[in-house]
Amino acid sequence: MKRFLWAAAGLAALTGLDQWTKQLAVAHLQGQEPIPLWEGVFELRFVTNRGAAFGIFQNQRWLFLVLTAVIMAALLWLFWKLPRTRRFLPLQVLCVAVEAGALGNMIDRVRLGYVIDFLYFRLIDFPVFNVADCYVTVGVLLAALLLLFYYKEEEWGFLSNSTQRVSRQGDSKPEDSKPEDSKYE
Repeated sequence: MKRFLWAAAGLAALTGLDQWTKQLAVAHLQGQEPIPLWEGVFELRFVTNRGAAFGIFQNQRWLFLVLTAVIMAALLWLFWKLPRTRRFLPLQVLCVAVEAGALGNMIDRVRLGYVIDFLYFRLIDFPVFNVADCYVTVGVLLAALLLLFYYKEEEWGFLSNSTQRVSRQGDSKPEDSKPEDSKYE
């Protein structure tokens, strides 16, 4: 149960940080000239985004809301299925971060009809983004690296068989033979 309370607290904190930065962007950047933080490289620039990155799918609010709800449900399911061992703690944290990013942008879409973006890499003319986008991008990238280089394929049996758990060493064991000290909740 502690695991879910910590996850909920992390989700609330990360989502709150995203929403707070967006409110700061509205208060200090909307209707203003961009503010260079590193001349010619990185700046703060207020933009409203009714689509996705690179301007695709403009004004497809319901599509984004449905896709976000599906992704968030999948992340919750994965979080629920992940073994409660320290080995899988990084993946659990990343699930919470990606969930917070999805939730932060979903709140904007529901409340405003668009997403507030304000971070801009001028040097490479990268699309303007926000803190929630950072959670999603970094979270998915780190999760992919963990899946490719840290976790072994044999450790993923828990996805198909709810009676199997993964020990610290990655060996599958029946749930009742799992040592209690491998739990961190």
